[in-house]
Amino acid sequence: MARLLAMIYGAAAYVTFLATFLYAIGFVGNVAVPKSIDSGGGGFSWQALLADASLLGLFAIQHSVMARQGFKRVWTRIVPQSIERSTYVLLASLCLLLLFWQWRSMSEVVWSVGGLAGARALTALGALGWLTVLASTFIASHTELFGLRQAGLYALGRVYTALGLETGSLYRQVRHPIYLGFLLAFWATPRMTLGHLVFAIATTGYILIGIQLEERDLVAAFGSAYRQYRERTPMLVPFMKRRARNTRLAGAPSNLRTPG
Repeated sequence: MARLLAMIYGAAAYVTFLATFLYAIGFVGNVAVPKSIDSGGGGFSWQALLADASLLGLFAIQHSVMARQGFKRVWTRIVPQSIERSTYVLLASLCLLLLFWQWRSMSEVVWSVGGLAGARALTALGALGWLTVLASTFIASHTELFGLRQAGLYALGRVYTALGLETGSLYRQVRHPIYLGFLLAFWATPRMTLGHLVFAIATTGYILIGIQLEERDLVAAFGSAYRQYRERTPMLVPFMKRRARNTRLAGAPSNLRTPG
C-alpha cells in the first residue's frame, strides 16, 4: 500500500506542477487566465509592493532552502526519500499558486513597443523562453526533476540509482538553460508594467543568487569535473566560451541535478 500511495502522491504533485506551469505562462503573458500579472489595473502603492515582494520572497525561501543538502538530510528523516522531490515540487507549486492568487497588480506602463513587428518579436522571444524551460527539463530528465522517477522506482520495488549531470545539448551552450528560459520569458514582453518589472527584477535576482548556491553544491559533489565544465561553459549567455563535450558526468545524486 505504501508503494502505491507514493506513486499516487508523486503523480498528484506532478499534475499540480503542470497546472501551475501552464498558469504561469498565462499569468506572465496576460493571456487565457482569470487573473494575470496586470489584472485589475491597480496603481502603485507601498502596500502592493510589500505584498508582492512578500509573495516572491516566500517562493524564493522555499525553493532555495528546501534544495540545500543540509536541509535535505534533516527533511528526509521525516519525509521518505522516495517522495522528497515530489514534496519539494508540490510545495513550490503551492507557493506559486498563492502568488498568482494574491498578486497585487501595478499597471503603470514602464515601456511599450508600439510597432507590430517589434511586439510580435518580443512575444515570440518570450514563447521561446518557455519552450527552452520545458525542453531543458526533458534533456536533464524531466521525470527525475519532478519526482516521478523516484516515486515510480519505489512503487515498482526497484533500487533507486542516481543519474549523472547532463552537460550535452542545451547544457553544452549554457550551464543553466532552464534559468535562461525563465529570464527570456519574464523580460521579453512588448508591454512592461511596473508590477511586471518588479516581478522580473525580483526573479532575476533570485536566479542569480540561486545559481551561486546550486553551483556550490555541484562543486562539492563533482569537484574538479564540475569546475572544468564551468570553465568551458557559460553560465547564461550562449557562445561566450568553448563548448563542452556532449557527455554526462556520472555518479551525481539526483538531488544535486541542477534545475537551471
